[in-house]
Amino acid sequence: MSSNSSSAAGTPHHPEGRARLQADGALALMTAFWGTTFVVVKGALGDGDPYSFLALRFSLGALVLTAVARRQMLEPQILRRGLWLGVFLFLGFILQTVGLVSTTPSRSAFLTGLYVVFVPVLGLVLFRRAPRISSWVGVGLAVVGLRYLTGAELGARWGLSSGDWLTLGCAVAYAVHMLLTERYAPKTGVVPLVAVQLWVVALLSTLCLPFVGPRVTWTPAFLGAVAFCGVIASAIALCVQTWAQARTTAVRVALICSMEPVFAGVYSVALGYEKLGVREWVGGGLIVLGVLVAELGGHLWERLRSDRTAEPGRAS
Repeated sequence: MSSNSSSAAGTPHHPEGRARLQADGALALMTAFWGTTFVVVKGALGDGDPYSFLALRFSLGALVLTAVARRQMLEPQILRRGLWLGVFLFLGFILQTVGLVSTTPSRSAFLTGLYVVFVPVLGLVLFRRAPRISSWVGVGLAVVGLRYLTGAELGARWGLSSGDWLTLGCAVAYAVHMLLTERYAPKTGVVPLVAVQLWVVALLSTLCLPFVGPRVTWTPAFLGAVAFCGVIASAIALCVQTWAQARTTAVRVALICSMEPVFAGVYSVALGYEKLGVREWVGGGLIVLGVLVAELGGHLWERLRSDRTAEPGRAS
């Protein structure tokens, strides 16, 4: 006997589906906060070099989480996993920063956003996890949207500078970080895992300072940026990401996070820093459409499978 009221796992009516929707909503909120950091960091870097800012930002975030996590950080499994995650998180930040020396901001934004492609590709190669067709369609729309939103021009021959290659390395590092977070993210004990990551990034950033010539002017704006990015955009946001990735997939995380430049553009316009043209609005719309296709397409596919298995005459 079959029931038409039954729902498949992964749909909004199933506990697993509800958990994924809650995780996706939390990730969207986190991405909105991350979008604000473009404007905040731009102002902060006028008063300090990037490496000093990263060291201070992640040290503050690590201190805040350490006060909460305490001895849990010293568990061998937490230390090992946090070390790996911290290394790839640091590589993402540092490769993007160094790459900006010899590439344009628009190319950097576009190439960094390609982690949305690398996540499903590396997930398939490394972990044999094949995303749904709707996810691939969403990824394609997001990439096209990133291209329009950033206005990146890669040249007639698609030649890449050294900065472009470094930025591609940044995208790969972020993709690996998302995939490892999906595997390592615990249902509980999120705070100690993130605290170890932040300490790793802070330490590696500090080790770079003797080679770059640190420069800091202790203005209220700089200190405010360190506090906001350290506590909100690093400590809290990474805890939210880790919590969510125990309940959703890395591909969905990558797609939702691809909306970061959309939020950044909205904030920039709201604060009067720039005006967006048709190209930027089209690009932002395509990114949002890509996320919606991946989200709703997955739910529709599960509903279709549920309805087919519930048809009379099928095996029960």
